[in-house]
Amino acid sequence: MTNVKENVSDLNKSLQHFDWPDYAVFVLMLVGSTLIGIYFGFVKKKTEIKLLRSDRRESEVAREYLMGGRQLSMFPVALSLVASWISGISLLGLATEIYLYGTTYIFNIVSLIVAGILIRFILLPVFYNLQLTSTYEYLERRFDKRVRLFGSILYTIATLAYLPIVIYVPALSFNQVTGVNIHVVTPFVCVVCIFYTLVGGIKAVVWTDSVQLILMLFSMIVIIIKGTIDVSGLQTVWDRNLHGDRINLPELTTDLTERYSVVSLLIGGVPFYIYTCSMGQEMMQRYISLPTIKDANRALLIFIILMSALILICCYNGLLIYAWYAGCDPLQTKLIGAPDQLLPLLLMSVLGDYPGMPGLFIAGIFSAALSTLSTCLNAMAAIVLEDFCKPFVKGPLSEKQTGYVMRGSVLVVGIVSVALVFIVQHMGTVFQLAVSLSSVTGGPIFGMFTMGLICPWVKRRGAFLGGVVSLIAMVVLLIYAQHDMATGALKYAVKPLSTDGCNYTFPNVTEPTNSTTTSANEGSMFRIHHMSFLFYPIFGATVAIIVGSLTSLICREEECDLNPMLFSPFVRKFINTRVSSSHTDQRNCVSHVFDEKDTEL
Repeated sequence: MTNVKENVSDLNKSLQHFDWPDYAVFVLMLVGSTLIGIYFGFVKKKTEIKLLRSDRRESEVAREYLMGGRQLSMFPVALSLVASWISGISLLGLATEIYLYGTTYIFNIVSLIVAGILIRFILLPVFYNLQLTSTYEYLERRFDKRVRLFGSILYTIATLAYLPIVIYVPALSFNQVTGVNIHVVTPFVCVVCIFYTLVGGIKAVVWTDSVQLILMLFSMIVIIIKGTIDVSGLQTVWDRNLHGDRINLPELTTDLTERYSVVSLLIGGVPFYIYTCSMGQEMMQRYISLPTIKDANRALLIFIILMSALILICCYNGLLIYAWYAGCDPLQTKLIGAPDQLLPLLLMSVLGDYPGMPGLFIAGIFSAALSTLSTCLNAMAAIVLEDFCKPFVKGPLSEKQTGYVMRGSVLVVGIVSVALVFIVQHMGTVFQLAVSLSSVTGGPIFGMFTMGLICPWVKRRGAFLGGVVSLIAMVVLLIYAQHDMATGALKYAVKPLSTDGCNYTFPNVTEPTNSTTTSANEGSMFRIHHMSFLFYPIFGATVAIIVGSLTSLICREEECDLNPMLFSPFVRKFINTRVSSSHTDQRNCVSHVFDEKDTEL
């Protein structure tokens, strides 16, 4: 047995060669990101300060740091949106999904397109015209401060749970190709990201995102071209995946426990994309940073197109991985330690002998992570300043105080995220974990925004109670689901995997992570926590809307004269816009400010 382990170990070590050209490419990416931050944080900033008054208000300082003065260019913002969303989780996780479960996930592109259309006509006209620095200020204008604070807290929790996964994924890739411990590389790389976000603000984030996205795309395309050629072409990739039962369509079934079905992809996927592509602070902040709503609509269109292309690229990589390892599954032979190391393994098999190419790939993966990390850090600076600081201080903050709050937030959140990586590495495959954790808070937030935008009958108390009940329901749901997954009561069947064609020896074969031949609820009573994780956002939102609606109907609250611009365009014609002099009690009604900007479409 000792000799067998040595053979596998020797093969693994032969795939771990990261030479000086690779380190040079990797370090060059980090240096480039740092220089962009220095440019916007010091060089460009000095030029802009000369053009402004010396006694700038804190609102101008915050708008410049968080929104780029609302004068950013459309195309870089569109690229930044893609880079922020895709992250290393998608680059590695989607390839793993296709390798283990087949091509059904590809059809999520339909959900993305439908979500984009709904964002364009329902959400973007409202949020852009209100010109809010914090997305969650909308909840105060529509309901009250309590609902706003609750939404901001949920977003903060979601960000702190998500960022460690974002950091962990590229570190896992780095470990696969170099053997360097993940806890050695993560602090070093994150310091670079924290630095350029800290000093450069959103302008540095947007431009580094754009450069990093180009690097990311280039590295993925190189792997696709070289890997496809080495495996004897597209036909071989297709034939091996077809023979291995990887080419499949989503099932048309009402079984909610089916991992990917037509129902789960449409009913579950559309709300997931609406929330992640528009309702999060990190995404809406970019739309609003553009000069006009036409620019915002065009950025959204480019975002949807590029996102669809990237999903296809990531999914093709999953098919390519299977074509390479169809006869010798590296998970069962322990050639790799985690499913999300499949793509880095393919990289080293295809491009490991080409100096600089492994470094290019790792730089691309880290670029995806740094884009998401810097975006979320900048968004958290906005949340802390606007939602956790300003409402609780008397009088306006000075320019220096505003800078301390924003940059201090970036620093603290960055340090906490790096520390939490120690926990994430023990929590299974990253893609489903990321979606599940984001849905715990995403469901209630999606529900509260939906109530605000299209449910004029929902009042303050109903919105708050709906959000709280939804959060409790989502936490309970996730606890039960994770418990059943840990005990084996909930498992999803992976596609067939084989070790018959291996040309090296290995220890006794063990099942790969999450492999099982049983369905989640086969032969048993339906359990709601066994439903597909794609249903989590819509489940949480439905609970919030039902509870919020019932509470508002049962508890008769004084009805405020609502600003119709707080509702989606198709709902506005149903809003009673009378201006009544009886609603003057500021303790009971939220005062909404009407101005010309609110009425622009």
